Amino acid sequence: MKTIVKRIAKMLIFTMVFIGFAVPFAYADAPSTWAKDTISEAESILGQTDVLHVGQGFDPRTLDPHNTNDTPSPRVMEQIYETLVNQNEDMEIEPGLAESWKYIDDVTIEFKLKKGVKFHNGETFTSKDVKFTLLRALESPYVGHVLGEIDPNGIKIIDDYTIQIVTTEPYAPILMHLSHTAGSMLNEKAVIEAGDDYGFIPVGTGPFKFDLWITGDSIELTKFNDYHGEGAMVERVVFKNIAEAQRRFNELKNGQIHIAYDILASDIKRIEENKELTLYRDTNLTTSYIGFNVQNKPFDDVRVRQAINYAVDVDLIIEAAMEGVGQQSNGPLGPNVWGSNQELQTYEYNVEKAKELMKEAGLENGFKTSIWTNDNKSRMDIAEIVQNQLKQINIEAEVKVVEWGAYLDGTANGEHDMFILGWSTVIADPDYGLYPLFHSSQFGDAGNRTFYANAKVDELLDKGRVEIDPEIRKAYYLEAQKIIRDDAPWIFLNIGENLTGTRSNVKGFSQHPTGHHQLSGVYLE
Repeated sequence: MKTIVKRIAKMLIFTMVFIGFAVPFAYADAPSTWAKDTISEAESILGQTDVLHVGQGFDPRTLDPHNTNDTPSPRVMEQIYETLVNQNEDMEIEPGLAESWKYIDDVTIEFKLKKGVKFHNGETFTSKDVKFTLLRALESPYVGHVLGEIDPNGIKIIDDYTIQIVTTEPYAPILMHLSHTAGSMLNEKAVIEAGDDYGFIPVGTGPFKFDLWITGDSIELTKFNDYHGEGAMVERVVFKNIAEAQRRFNELKNGQIHIAYDILASDIKRIEENKELTLYRDTNLTTSYIGFNVQNKPFDDVRVRQAINYAVDVDLIIEAAMEGVGQQSNGPLGPNVWGSNQELQTYEYNVEKAKELMKEAGLENGFKTSIWTNDNKSRMDIAEIVQNQLKQINIEAEVKVVEWGAYLDGTANGEHDMFILGWSTVIADPDYGLYPLFHSSQFGDAGNRTFYANAKVDELLDKGRVEIDPEIRKAYYLEAQKIIRDDAPWIFLNIGENLTGTRSNVKGFSQHPTGHHQLSGVYLE
């Protein structure tokens, strides 16, 4: 009976998403009356010290780390799961569920696992779970690419707490990739028993365990008392789905939530001037850009792409459309990504230079094109600004607002001329920030939606993946970024920021550059 209820719940979830709205639906083993109490409890949280309420913009897609690669889902999964290794807030590798590791040869790493680690279902974490997790991840269409260099036939269990992982070739960023949410360790028994429902009843080893999901409204986690490390500071965490950013701010201000993710730039000053609130503002790992389909004429001409870069006033875009958040990017990687080339010059706003390049390309009279965007207000504002600025060099650009699913499909299929997107180099390694976006093997869904191809860039990115010496590896990436900047498959917009507001009684909170903030050390005064 319980399995049937869970399957009905899952069907309802997908149905509500399909028709475009969500009705709160209790999805857990707890009785529905308790779920109702949870909603009303969140209406007034002032004075509470055992329940942390967090507001974010979207409901997670799933809590199965192998069935999504978005942002809202990992923010919750970060509390439930753990990985073999971690990246701290300086993006340095630290032990996680693996106490130590060593290279046996250029392609083999041996991990010693921490003993005494329990899953939330009471099962003991062993090498068997590591092998099961990695093999399952490799088969995922969502995250298989993250761990794709692992040889599925080269995962060898030595004993319960020792395992060897082999890559198909020397692969320098393997530890960073293992710290990705895709490497969240799963319990084989829990996954098999749950079947298709696993994403709604997850089991990890983290400081919080899953308790309740009211779709479209909230997810509730409880403290895991058998956690192997330092336990969580609060008894429960409630993630509230508050899609409208202004409402998220208002609930923070009015004391209905303790933490609000993704604060609008327009609310920064209001938080800073409110003594009951605290603003956290840090550079993140995201680069925003406008891409060209370089296979389409006239975007196959580098002079046209460079001309458009000179014709667009990025400072104005950051000020007007992004409300001053972030800094202009000088290339595809931000300053907190290892190996980023910060010696590159930004494209200055220079209309005369743009006109010269257009004349050299034989297009001084311009041409007609289109700029694709989804229905994101900031991106629509960016598109309109660029549309107006391109008129200065006789380019007539139509702004097309495309539904998100069609947007991803269309840009993957090359149906566009220009498009607006962003990319987060979540492991702060240049392989993750360059290979999917600029290698010629990655056209379309894999990430390279500009369909950019440069044989020298391919060579450098291939070398960077297998080079173990960090200085030689860095040199490859510095050169690749210089070529990419000059080839201009993008209009390089800005490096983003994480903007989070908290109540002043929230202590122990800090932002992670990935945007996946760990909450186990947070407490309330």
